[in-house]
Amino acid sequence: MTSPRTRPPAGDLLATGVPPLDGAEAERLARTHFGLAVTARPLTGERDSNFLITDPDGRRFLLKLGNPAEERAVIDFQTRALQHARSRDPRLPLPQPVPARDGALMVDIPGPSGARVLRILSYLDGLPLPEAPRSPAQRRAIGALLARLDRALGDFTHPAADHALLWDLQQAAKVRELFPHLPPGRDHGLPQRFLDVFEAHVLPALPGLRRQVIHNDANPHNLLVARDAPEVVTGLIDFGDMVRAPLVQELAVAAAYQLLDEGHPLAGAADVVAGFAQGMALEAEELAVLFDLIATRLVLIVAIGGWRAARYPDNAAYILRNNAAAWAGLERLAALTRDEALAFLAAAAREDSP
Repeated sequence: MTSPRTRPPAGDLLATGVPPLDGAEAERLARTHFGLAVTARPLTGERDSNFLITDPDGRRFLLKLGNPAEERAVIDFQTRALQHARSRDPRLPLPQPVPARDGALMVDIPGPSGARVLRILSYLDGLPLPEAPRSPAQRRAIGALLARLDRALGDFTHPAADHALLWDLQQAAKVRELFPHLPPGRDHGLPQRFLDVFEAHVLPALPGLRRQVIHNDANPHNLLVARDAPEVVTGLIDFGDMVRAPLVQELAVAAAYQLLDEGHPLAGAADVVAGFAQGMALEAEELAVLFDLIATRLVLIVAIGGWRAARYPDNAAYILRNNAAAWAGLERLAALTRDEALAFLAAAAREDSP
């Protein structure tokens, strides 16, 4: 069995815990480098130190101190992508970087484990999606927002866009090494089956699909909706998993988190597909692998989550917050044939294609 301390297949980043940082130090960093007198409240995160900071006028910001294992070029990639997207579509509800005193958007902070990159981002108001009621209109709005974002990012390039990331579906075959950490009491054959299909049918097709920079993590915890109108999406946050990948991967990731507990196993996903297709028509080759990519994202959730929870039990609640739903999704998707799933999603894409 693989040891919980084994290096992950994609490198050191997900094997590195979140270094400690207390609120007083976060406040000092904001004051010293950004001229902001604030109070700081810690937020959870997968690999960064995150704080909600508030100034005396009530203005709120997000302070992020990157993981020392994260390459500076990758953080620059994320930061510039935010700027680029807003330059192409100024009404996109995305956080924006706040300049430091010297005008820089990133500040290098030395530390015992290596330099860490400090950033402050604007704060987006809204109700986190897990706290809001769900509806088909809301799911369509999620798909529509992602299509807008991907149109805005369509011409964005960066030297770090092809960085290795275990959460990148293009790397999915590597998570097979993490299957020994799947929890007891679950059907381990499900993720193995779907990963076999991915390797046989999807992996050879990926090089021929449309590619661009994508957000790659539209999970419910990264989406905000209006408190008085939860079908309206007011924010998309956390660009930490951005990567250049097949465009359809953006849609598959989002759809994987919108599966329903009853009705057709892909009904919720189909709403997201319909909303996305209204802004960006899907090609036949993309529809041919969409179901498999949705299922493979669920495999990543249970495999990476199980492995990281074993490494970092103190952060297990955060790491595993999507795992129960992912296991349920795998069980329901297993009842479909690939042909049935393809026909269902293709019908949803045609319904709202421009």
